[in-house]
Amino acid sequence: MTLRASFLALAFLAAPAFADEAAVAEAVQGYMDFATYEQGIILPQQIDAEVFAAATFIDTRDAAQFAQGHIEGAQNIEWREIPARLDELPESGMVIFYCNTGTLSAQATFAARLLGRENVLVLQSGFLGWQETAAYKP
Repeated sequence: MTLRASFLALAFLAAPAFADEAAVAEAVQGYMDFATYEQGIILPQQIDAEVFAAATFIDTRDAAQFAQGHIEGAQNIEWREIPARLDELPESGMVIFYCNTGTLSAQATFAARLLGRENVLVLQSGFLGWQETAAYKP
């Protein structure tokens, strides 16, 4: 009887964790059902002087990489810190996340969008792509 009671207690305590997991999975699926292929991205070629002036750039690389070079005016928030520092991002206007190639910043963008920030975009091809093909560089 003790083993059975222990199992029931464990199942009861674990139920909220599974409920939260199911709610998260449902939210992710809901987002993905309506996201288009182009939603949430911007190409370096689309960043002209007007877009550059209107956007807030967030460099999602680590501080050492940021110190080696970044887009002028960018703020450095490492990609894995985005959920904890979401309140530092503007709630309106275009916010562009970038890393070296776009891989880590894509994860940061996805997390921010799941947390309700629809104004965030990932710079496809990242800082390297921006250096090579941006329509405008100050």
